[in-house]
Amino acid sequence: MITKEATAPAPAPARADHEPPRPAKKRRPAWDEVPRWQIYLPLGVYLVFTLIPFYWILLFALRPAGSTSLVPWPITFEHFEKVWTDRSFGTFFQNSVYVGLATLVMTTLVALAGGYALARFDFKIKRAFMLALLCSQFVPGALLLVPLFEIFAELQMINSLGSVIIAETVFQLPLSMILISNFIKNVPYSLEEAAWVDGCGRFRAFRVVVLPLLRPGLIAVGSFAFVHSWNHFLFALMFLNNQEKQTIPVGLNTLMSADSVDLGALAAGGIIAAVPVVLVFAFIQKWLITGFSAGAVKG
Repeated sequence: MITKEATAPAPAPARADHEPPRPAKKRRPAWDEVPRWQIYLPLGVYLVFTLIPFYWILLFALRPAGSTSLVPWPITFEHFEKVWTDRSFGTFFQNSVYVGLATLVMTTLVALAGGYALARFDFKIKRAFMLALLCSQFVPGALLLVPLFEIFAELQMINSLGSVIIAETVFQLPLSMILISNFIKNVPYSLEEAAWVDGCGRFRAFRVVVLPLLRPGLIAVGSFAFVHSWNHFLFALMFLNNQEKQTIPVGLNTLMSADSVDLGALAAGGIIAAVPVVLVFAFIQKWLITGFSAGAVKG
């Protein structure tokens, strides 16, 4: 038999009348409470280290040959005229534009088709294929030079801009397909289904409904392919032997010899090579950031 004394709850322990106060947690300062000098000082140091090389290039490109002044005065454009006419940079520039635009178009179209297949269809080797795409990013481009050279030699495409375009497209496709597929996954599948109910086929539904929503992703992939092909040196050096077929990176290399370097001409050529890329990013930076951020995660 259980008594009341056995079932009664134990009395609560006596509480001390005076407890020591607990130390207050240190509150982290809000963003607007941080002193401005702690923000502007690191940014200013970073800006100085970033702009000094660009100013040095402008200094050598704009000041007269033989001058040692730290200010480009009087300003001269003789170095630009020299590299554009005497060193055939006009031809190099034209070839680079052709290679960059062709690589942009081919990479975007193939990556769009492959990315849609990876995002909307399920097949047995899908995971293995995605793993192969990811692993291909660890392979440096230099390891592809010998097999690609043998292939293009058999196809009689050596010393042709088409060989560089194909090589650049193949090199850019894995990352481009991954980005496009992730971007397409963020588009609701119900939008395509609604278009099918309205009588659209798969291709028309994709063109009318999905494709307009992919603009940031396409701009990101296309700009990345263009910039990489514009700046890539190895493929153009290996596959192009004729000077009339060479691109700007190879043209910059011709300005340096074993005995001397024309710093003024080299700086002018570097500015000519950098200005188009800077202008492209200045106009598309909004869509570029949106595209890379949306394609980096799975919706």
